[in-house]
Amino acid sequence: MGSDTPARAGYEPVDGEAAAVANARWWTDSSADYLAEHGEFLGAADFCWCPEGLREADAQLLGRLEDLRGGGRVLEVGCGAAQCSRWLAARGVDVVATDVSDGMLARAAELDADTGTAVPTVLADARHLPFPDAAFDVAFSAFGAVPFVPDPAAVHAEAARVLRAGGRWVFSVTHPVRWAFPDDPTTRGLTVTRSYFDRDPYVERGATGAPLYAEFHRTLGDHVRDLVSAGLIIEDLVEPEWPDGYDGVWGGWGPERGRMLPGTAIFVTRRP
Repeated sequence: MGSDTPARAGYEPVDGEAAAVANARWWTDSSADYLAEHGEFLGAADFCWCPEGLREADAQLLGRLEDLRGGGRVLEVGCGAAQCSRWLAARGVDVVATDVSDGMLARAAELDADTGTAVPTVLADARHLPFPDAAFDVAFSAFGAVPFVPDPAAVHAEAARVLRAGGRWVFSVTHPVRWAFPDDPTTRGLTVTRSYFDRDPYVERGATGAPLYAEFHRTLGDHVRDLVSAGLIIEDLVEPEWPDGYDGVWGGWGPERGRMLPGTAIFVTRRP
């Protein structure tokens, strides 16, 4: 958690911009603790799409590695400590990474020093990317940016803007159906407790009522409409299955529920 302990938490309306600002602060305050908890699973220079452990080395959702390092330029949006970009950079890919949290980018610089692989990073809101039109061949986000802003359509529009014709935008988020279930990795998390169509975000508030952290829900249909409105073509929707023999737990993800209910949705899209 961040430096402030929530006084209350639940699903309720929130001022979207105030929540977006709070999220940037939360990720900065929590950056060291987050890496201490999840760093071993994520690796310092590895490309993991989701808590199910799907790796880009196996999935190749961005395309063939040979093509990526054959002259293409890649952008990571909401990079955190840039582990995914570092994996690409170590394999000769021209990649730049952005995040709204200066604390997370500080952790990225530390991992650069630890691994000897440096990733160019830029402090930026995913809804206002500081790059010219058609600057990249591929853009991606592994659980970054999209769930933490009230207007994810703006993220998709920016991704489409900075992509060249034929460029690919790939991102992973919590599977929308999960929002109808408690955030519990055990079988207790298999009972519906709220409406899938209730789009109130999950919000943690401090003693004054100001938001400390928020995540925003989009149904599958919402995601589709957001992407279509950005002019993108959906090529695939990947729903990683829980790996046999894997007993790891990450928040609401775990083997008991993961074998029964999808936890992650990965959208693979293309700018025409």
